[in-house]
Amino acid sequence: MNILITGANGQLGNEMRNLSADHAQHNYFFTDVQELDICNKEAVETFISYNHIDVVVNCAAYTAVDNAEDNKELCDKLNHLAPGYLAAAAQSRGASVIHISTDYVFNGTNHIPYTEKEPTCPTSVYGSTKLAGEQVVLQNCEKAAVIRTAWLYSPYGNNFVKTMIRLGRERDTLGVIFDQVGTPTYARDLAVAIFAVIEKGVVKGVYHFSNEGVCSWFDFTLAIHKLAGINNCKVRPLHTADYPTKAARPHYSVLDKSLIKQTYGIEIPHWETSLNECVQLLLQAEKE
Repeated sequence: MNILITGANGQLGNEMRNLSADHAQHNYFFTDVQELDICNKEAVETFISYNHIDVVVNCAAYTAVDNAEDNKELCDKLNHLAPGYLAAAAQSRGASVIHISTDYVFNGTNHIPYTEKEPTCPTSVYGSTKLAGEQVVLQNCEKAAVIRTAWLYSPYGNNFVKTMIRLGRERDTLGVIFDQVGTPTYARDLAVAIFAVIEKGVVKGVYHFSNEGVCSWFDFTLAIHKLAGINNCKVRPLHTADYPTKAARPHYSVLDKSLIKQTYGIEIPHWETSLNECVQLLLQAEKE
């Protein structure tokens, strides 16, 4: 199959590239904005048709949650309109789409894990545009899977894990939110799941994916520092109210992953197991 992966230079795109070697029977097109501007409808149609694309994996998004509040138009283009163009172009040649979305489509007031059937209620521009993107993808393409994820990290780009390692080394004390609860997602594990969907074939619908387990940002930071051997930084718990941000964050965003596990036979590691793997890779890279 010919597989298009957008957002190829991001965290998930890089992990998809790494894993593609294990699925060498396929032909891959890894693109970022230089190779394909997904906000250009005609360019998307031409690329997908000319290259006979069979599967589109859309890893591209506007993910700067606070900046999105002041950049609504650009955020909407990338998170809503562009996925619609990809889905429509895929539909025109009978291709399938795997579109990555977010826990921010929920308002975070639940106390039990969110299933795919829970009513959505985004509280930010980012969440609203991502929800609109989900809807247009499912409307435009018969073979479309939307995968919502949360708290993504990897050895690539800027993310919470790398930031906490850097700050833990630079500072004596660090305040971290303790009243927002969710589950981290190692981008490599999400990439493994996406390949499972590709190999089995897309079953249309919305799915949830994160690692197993639950933690707060505070718990997550303590685990990061322990694995990275950071002992001289005291981590203090902060209330969300102590750390105001432009965009509201979900207080509870644990995702129920039963559906994706049942549909595609996916086994999901615990977040602590995957965090250890990622931190070891980061420490190893520092030595090289």
